[in-house]
Amino acid sequence: MSAIDLGFTTGDAVLITGAGSGIGRATAVRAAELGLALSLWDLNPEGLEETATQVRAVARAVHTWVADVSDDAAVSAGFADAAATLGPVRYLHNNAGPASASTLPFDRALEICVGSVRRVTDAWAAAGPGTGAAMVATTSVAGNLVGTDSAWYSAAKAAIMGYVRHLAAHRAHEFRSNGVAPGMTDTPRLAGFASSETGQRVLTRIPLKRMATPDDIAWATLFLLSPLAGYVNGVFLPVDGGWTVTQ
Repeated sequence: MSAIDLGFTTGDAVLITGAGSGIGRATAVRAAELGLALSLWDLNPEGLEETATQVRAVARAVHTWVADVSDDAAVSAGFADAAATLGPVRYLHNNAGPASASTLPFDRALEICVGSVRRVTDAWAAAGPGTGAAMVATTSVAGNLVGTDSAWYSAAKAAIMGYVRHLAAHRAHEFRSNGVAPGMTDTPRLAGFASSETGQRVLTRIPLKRMATPDDIAWATLFLLSPLAGYVNGVFLPVDGGWTVTQ
């Protein structure tokens, strides 16, 4: 099979929050294979180092930052450190966020989820990502197309996509903005779900009859970031195997 080429310039940098596992880790691995330099952020230092170890053999450069992206000081310091290591960061994947099963108070959950996307985006944009810059936020089919048991998760994911649309309409002169919307994805957060009674029932309603892999989401994310998607702006892209068209 020929090498995949999404039009990235070798050595350009992408910053990925929530890079310590799941979708963030998969995006990091595939971005490294495409020739990008990486700034990897996560709250969990062990998971972050596991991801960094996986990509160091092929990545152009790797920067890591252990941070809570709901903290202004941590985000500001992280961007300064990333710039000193990698130079300008052209691409941003706003992927970090608490699991839907977290028992967070509603108001605090929205502050963490939506506030962190705004905080990281503003810090990235202020640093000057340069021509062709792009941002992708991990939103969800939850809250945007279907309701879920978690009130805060549905509300937060819908709000993130609303913010993405605002950016696409009003800051397109600085960067493109899009949302990738996973359906049920086989990450550590959903370990064992597919084999459960509920999981089996849900899988029968997905036309492709399986959960997404982290790579499924990673490739969609990297396409939206890439120069090949240079005229794609403000899009909500479900990656759900067709699940939501059956609802």
